[in-house]
Amino acid sequence: MAAKQPPPLMKKHSQTDLVSRLKTRKILGVGGEDDDGEVHRSKISQVLGNEIKFAVREPLGLRVWQLVSAIMFSGVAIMALAFPDQLYDAVFDEEPVSSKTPIRLYGGALLSISLIMWNALYTAEKVIIRWSLLTEACYFAVQFLVTTVSLVESSRIATGAVLLLASRALFILISVYYYYQVGRRPKKV
Repeated sequence: MAAKQPPPLMKKHSQTDLVSRLKTRKILGVGGEDDDGEVHRSKISQVLGNEIKFAVREPLGLRVWQLVSAIMFSGVAIMALAFPDQLYDAVFDEEPVSSKTPIRLYGGALLSISLIMWNALYTAEKVIIRWSLLTEACYFAVQFLVTTVSLVESSRIATGAVLLLASRALFILISVYYYYQVGRRPKKV
């Protein structure tokens, strides 16, 4: 029996036909503008998103503030862990505390927060930067309240504690400022 020859392969004309290609791209949703005015080159870029859209418009001085915060948290944490008496004396100008454990626990908590600050310094993700700034602002606010209550209860005003309160108020303002600056939507050009 003679083998029947298969029909010759026919070349599709859709690859060369411009109208057909445009129709295909329109069906796939590729090549047209989306609501933000961006032109997607492929369906994959639509599904995965455009990373430029998520890039943070960093306010001036943000990275410097993050570096200063990370160094500050690390320094105070190491001082609280290694020299708890000196840290307490520097703030409250009182006799040495009977137990060093609470101050060392404070140092451990600060060391944990400093790790967050160091990691936030190296990220470009807006959400992580904002959460680290919010963590920082909350920490400074709690420390401001606790120090104020301690001073009122002891009815003695130490110079170190007043400087601590003033610096914490300033740090709260700076952290909240950067928190809102990072969260602002960029202006469309």
